Amino acid sequence: MRTYGLRRGWGKKIEGGNLRSLVESSFGSAQEADSKVVTSFGALAKLTTWTDGKSLFVDTVMNPEVAEDVARNTISAYNRFLEQATGYATKERAKRAQAKAKGKA
Repeated sequence: MRTYGLRRGWGKKIEGGNLRSLVESSFGSAQEADSKVVTSFGALAKLTTWTDGKSLFVDTVMNPEVAEDVARNTISAYNRFLEQATGYATKERAKRAQAKAKGKA
């Protein structure tokens, strides 16, 4: 499971049914189970995501036996989803993760 910090005020954008709508717009269809949003797409055999208003939690199960173009499309869709859900681009998320690992955040 991965935890991603949300940009200030971003929690309100993805609370309620908005997270499910975001998952559906990124990956197609989604179901809600135990206040978590669950979907599958391409190389993502299962993606489960939820939020507490301050962080986005994402649990993934990958299928490593997909074609290379499917894997590439899955990574692109996943990164777009994370950017829309957290408010941070890929490079910003990487910098924040590095700073957190060093104990600066």
